[in-house]
Amino acid sequence: MRFSIYQPPQATSQTVPILYFLSGLTCTEENFMAKAGAQKYAAEYGLMLVAPDTSPRNTGISGEDDDWDFGTGAGFYVDATEKPWASHYQMYSYVVEELPAIITANFPVQSNKQGIFGHSMGGHGALVCAMRNPNLYQSVSAFAPIVAPTQCPWGQKVFTGYLGENKENWRDYDATESVKKVKFHTEILIDQGTADKYLAEQLMPELFEQTCTQINQPLTLRYQQGYDHSYYFISSFIEDHIRHHAILLGVGSR
Repeated sequence: MRFSIYQPPQATSQTVPILYFLSGLTCTEENFMAKAGAQKYAAEYGLMLVAPDTSPRNTGISGEDDDWDFGTGAGFYVDATEKPWASHYQMYSYVVEELPAIITANFPVQSNKQGIFGHSMGGHGALVCAMRNPNLYQSVSAFAPIVAPTQCPWGQKVFTGYLGENKENWRDYDATESVKKVKFHTEILIDQGTADKYLAEQLMPELFEQTCTQINQPLTLRYQQGYDHSYYFISSFIEDHIRHHAILLGVGSR
């Protein structure tokens, strides 16, 4: 597995908080670092940025490169239980256990100050990782996340392939279901473009909003007029997200 990392200037003389970004379908560890324009704001607040790849690659599993939305580039941040995927596709454990261990062992970071965010499939991953591990992450946000994968075509396809036919096993990787079990301890920030072609069928942020309202989970869901699903959308609002995390990680102010 590969990952990209940005070390802010502050890291040369002190330990710094960590902010993980999970990318969407077809992306690698490079997309966010090259396109989002996040480094300027990470440098301002002194945040280490870490962006992992979106799946294992070149595993030798038959069919891993057949579909753009399943297999290579589409790990969906779950721990697969179905053969042959279970042998390599353990993305949830990689993000919440293996990668943080690598980062804290090799870089000057404050392991007790971690935030996580992501886009689309990665927004789904960020929300699920945060909901299931509130003691690990102090902040979470997302751009155009897949908030209810058990109810959309993308999620139903990959969950069947990775997790099997028993839909009860899918619920652990559905943010709208996960937030019912453990209310996150800080405000969640989500930005969603109104011109996103995936909004109605795949993303459905209103479902997550409804659940958060029911359980009194603090949520700011912003609909950005005219924005689509691209990195132009992410780069337009990345400053707000970096600031959101910086405040909750104790290195920024409103």
